[in-house]
Amino acid sequence: MDTKKIQCYHCRQRLSIKTNETKVKCPGCKLLLEYSSSPSSYQQQKGFMQICPRGNFGCNIMKKIRNDEISPNKRSLNTKPFSLSSSSSRPSRRAVLCGVSYNKGKFRLKGTINDVRNMRDLLINSFKFQEEGIIVLTEEEKDEMYSPTKKNIQKALEWLVNDCRKGDSLVFYFSGHGLRQPDFNNDETDGFDETICPVDFLKEGMIIDNDINSIIVKPLKEGVTLHAIVDACHSGTILDLEYVYNKYQMTWEDNRPPSGARKATDGGLAICLSACQDNQLASDTSAFTGNTMNGVMTYVLAEIVNKHPGLSYGDLLDLIYERIEEVKKNDCLINTNFLRRFFKDKLSQKPTLSSSGRFEVYKKHFIL
Repeated sequence: MDTKKIQCYHCRQRLSIKTNETKVKCPGCKLLLEYSSSPSSYQQQKGFMQICPRGNFGCNIMKKIRNDEISPNKRSLNTKPFSLSSSSSRPSRRAVLCGVSYNKGKFRLKGTINDVRNMRDLLINSFKFQEEGIIVLTEEEKDEMYSPTKKNIQKALEWLVNDCRKGDSLVFYFSGHGLRQPDFNNDETDGFDETICPVDFLKEGMIIDNDINSIIVKPLKEGVTLHAIVDACHSGTILDLEYVYNKYQMTWEDNRPPSGARKATDGGLAICLSACQDNQLASDTSAFTGNTMNGVMTYVLAEIVNKHPGLSYGDLLDLIYERIEEVKKNDCLINTNFLRRFFKDKLSQKPTLSSSGRFEVYKKHFIL
């Protein structure tokens, strides 16, 4: 008889049950709880949640975990998008949004599409981005040019900054796996390069922070502003920006490469909001919606900006920290619930603000 692994919502006891069982007593807390054996009814379970599979990425490397169903709405999120090869007639506000689900691999993520939809809605409704100025790369897109492959992501990023001009506001958003690897160029203060994983990373490789910096940071001209929002593990310095904000000391720390390698813009400003520090994991939860998984940082960011438009970066960061702590105290972070004993402080998610130039975080307003 086939079995499923489940977890008690009350005491977090993990156990296996037969696929046709609908009621079971938890051996830990002795509660009698109901469980639906129908795959389509996971969100209606009473008392149990399905344990999400974890990919083996190697020693101390962990993927983000999501267990919601992919949205049945398959409508393309690219509305009359501009050609990736053309830089003419583009709006001054442009964005590239990537949500990678890894549907054909064992590292599957099932909620990144929710993050992309939330970010797209935020840009359009709160910051007046045109739909035509937003390129979305997900596996739900039928056109292969919008699949989040390594080649397509790099090409989209090149489109984003190509021929950028004074007054342009650019956004790069990524939701998916993030990893680390040893740095052999002596340009990382912690000795590791941070990476994002495209859908074909097992074949084509990851995109490392050095490459992201070269593609979308160095070309920024004076008067151009780029915001990167990265909801992935190990994403603290994913753009290799020269300054990292220390929230507790309220100062900018020098993150320039020990090797002296150039990481600066061409006069523009690059700002990055990352889901966690370089040595931490990003968390997901269904606590916000009750039935779908969302990246914690993405959901909280959109929630706060919609509720409090015009916040300063400092106030925004403070509110994000407070909201995440509130969720964590309620034991709603999927990673925190049953992985704390394995990863300890790495699950203490602390979103990170970095920039190509220092600024007054409580005076400068968060505007995309």
